Amino acid sequence: MLNQVTISTFHTICHQLAERDLHLASVIRRYGYPPMWSRPNTFESLVHIILEQQVSLASALSVLNKLRERLTKITPKGVLELSDEELKACYFSRQKTAYVRYLAEAIINVNIDLKAFETMADDDVRAKLVSLKGIGNWTVDVYLMFVLQRADIFPAGDLAAVNAFKRLKGLPAAITREELIALAEQWRPNRSVATMILWHYYLSTPRK
Repeated sequence: MLNQVTISTFHTICHQLAERDLHLASVIRRYGYPPMWSRPNTFESLVHIILEQQVSLASALSVLNKLRERLTKITPKGVLELSDEELKACYFSRQKTAYVRYLAEAIINVNIDLKAFETMADDDVRAKLVSLKGIGNWTVDVYLMFVLQRADIFPAGDLAAVNAFKRLKGLPAAITREELIALAEQWRPNRSVATMILWHYYLSTPRK
């Protein structure tokens, strides 16, 4: 059975994590529950996540909105019909133009089946997606968390989550990725919700 978060279980899981972790409890006490971030299981959602790679969320949304203006409905066929110049006019970089085209072709050729992902194990979804150029573990982590609502993902490559983790728990700046992953084990089987609490903390507090 897949381990997923739902609207009806989200706050209960937040409480369970707060009972086990005083730092997460302090975030909920001070700032309230985090949003349960979610997106539909569509080509557009995966394009959006690709656009968010290594840029601000606002910048990525600006590019996505330009593409929406151009296509109205963002589909694999519609993207492939646009020229490189048309995508550039939507603020796509050369790299992200290529990545989104690879994804569109994979969906049209049925090498990637987004609907099938809904019943596949996390590791199987990851294996299929990272086989595509331009999709790495961070992109898959966000897709699993936001789109498929999988409950036990810790995105170790997400700077906001990592920085919030370090600041909230007073961890040394030089702590390794492996050490952070090991520390996040305390939140199993609900590391996704713990990460959402970290993001909530990050977005609610001024950066130093």
